[in-house]
Amino acid sequence: MGRKIIANNRKARFEYFIEDTYEAGLVLKGTEVKSIRMGKVNIKESYAEVKNGEVFVCGMNISPYEKGNIQNVDPLRERKLLLNKREISKLIGYTTQDGYTLIPLNIYLTEKGLIKLEVAVAKGKKLYDKRQSLAKKDSDRRIKQALSGKY
Repeated sequence: MGRKIIANNRKARFEYFIEDTYEAGLVLKGTEVKSIRMGKVNIKESYAEVKNGEVFVCGMNISPYEKGNIQNVDPLRERKLLLNKREISKLIGYTTQDGYTLIPLNIYLTEKGLIKLEVAVAKGKKLYDKRQSLAKKDSDRRIKQALSGKY
């Protein structure tokens, strides 16, 4: 499957336990598509929420297109995600549980040229969970170095 990742939320897997992921389309206006294709998008501090049976992504910053004109829109506006009813009802079920949230993992282009957002149902990690993740990563790195003979 050919995908070109445009923006990635690297901290998401460190800060959260990822339970489930969904692929969603985005409702974009005018020059936002050109800005995303140029890589002028930031999803580090964004999140998704369910309102009136629809899912919206908040805090995603799409910089205005440089060659755009009056069609440029607010870079931080809420954008609707395109999911089917079954997926939305699952997301509503997850988010009503305590501690679960929806976070974007990455934005990518598909083979057909469509812009998609990968949304994850996640539960926040505690400080000791983050320490365990770092310790595991460090031990894996040491094992790999020892096996490769660079020790």
